Amino acid sequence: MVVGIYPGSFDPVTLGHLDLIKRSAKMVDTLIVGVLNNKKKVPVFTEEEKKSMIELVTKDIPNVQVEVFEGLLVDFARIKKAGVIIRGLRAVSDFEYELQMTQLNRQLEKSLDNIFLTASLEYTYLSSSAVREIASYHGDISSMVPAQIIDLVEEKYKKK
Repeated sequence: MVVGIYPGSFDPVTLGHLDLIKRSAKMVDTLIVGVLNNKKKVPVFTEEEKKSMIELVTKDIPNVQVEVFEGLLVDFARIKKAGVIIRGLRAVSDFEYELQMTQLNRQLEKSLDNIFLTASLEYTYLSSSAVREIASYHGDISSMVPAQIIDLVEEKYKKK
């Protein structure tokens, strides 16, 4: 049984993330969407809010699980008995960073393989930070995030 992990901060989950989740889920028996509790970042959404949003938009994909983790990805992968890490690439600049992370992870855990998926063309411009920026100015994010979470994202910015 092949277990894959698609890690990220998902602050918030975008249509680009969802596209990669759907595509990745077809390649593995179990796909764990790993919501990273990244202490370097100040997120807009809590890890539990991000987990709930991802669960909501992936509820129809039976082999997807969503879990929050902190610390090293390789440690999380060992605990989950994952053999594959899945990462999305939007541009060449993403590749440079992801290649370095892959090499570091491979050094720490030789049994871990990586799959890079290029973003679908319609999502190459899309990032969570762009969604946050637009939402903070009450712009239209309907083409950027799954319909099920538009209200949740907009509500977060009404409070600010």
